[in-house]
Amino acid sequence: MTSMSTELQSPDSAKDQHVYHRRGALFIVSAPSGAGKTTLCKRLMASLPGIWHSVSYTTRKPRAGEEGGREYFFIEEPAFQEMIERREFLEYAQVYGHWYGTPRQALMDKMEQGVDVLLEIDVQGALQIKQQFDDAVCIFILPPSLESLRIRLHGRGSDSPEEIQRRLEQVKEEVRSFREYQYEYQYIVRNDDLGQSLRELQSIFVAERLKTERLDMSWFRRHFPIAQDVEHDRETP
Repeated sequence: MTSMSTELQSPDSAKDQHVYHRRGALFIVSAPSGAGKTTLCKRLMASLPGIWHSVSYTTRKPRAGEEGGREYFFIEEPAFQEMIERREFLEYAQVYGHWYGTPRQALMDKMEQGVDVLLEIDVQGALQIKQQFDDAVCIFILPPSLESLRIRLHGRGSDSPEEIQRRLEQVKEEVRSFREYQYEYQYIVRNDDLGQSLRELQSIFVAERLKTERLDMSWFRRHFPIAQDVEHDRETP
């Protein structure tokens, strides 16, 4: 998507400093387990600058290949409960018998710096976040079908048959939950073809970044002034 490169510089770049000043947007991506959400988000991060991935805390143990601070911050349950008491999470929930939570302060800091924040959380977590950020952009990623999802989960080879069956049952619950709250999500991406799904996800981010309501329009008044704007600038200290 080379034609978009002019507008998609990192907020830290010199070019962006005099183009579009704005507060960072909050993007929430949800999906059933095995739908390809993690792969899509990694490719999105590699292809579009100016996105910060919020890393959640969890009490579950790392899986093979996972690193603390990259996929999750892995902590023990007592430490997690202490963070709850200190109100350090924007949202938290127990999933598959383990606790997961989204840290508050780092996310707020990045948005104030004009950096877009990407959250990967489930539907219930998204609803909690939407209560605090009504302009959050919610995206739901779906596999082509439940049968294709079953094949993907078996193909990963990381879970036992019992675990796969449990996850499939949980997927059905997640899909039912999404159908109940589907209008809280502005976008759906059906992940049938990874390349096409990535392009759709990129387009959502680009379009949301360019919404008038997200931009500081003072640059527009400076470059396209009319009489009222000149008077306004004189009166503004």
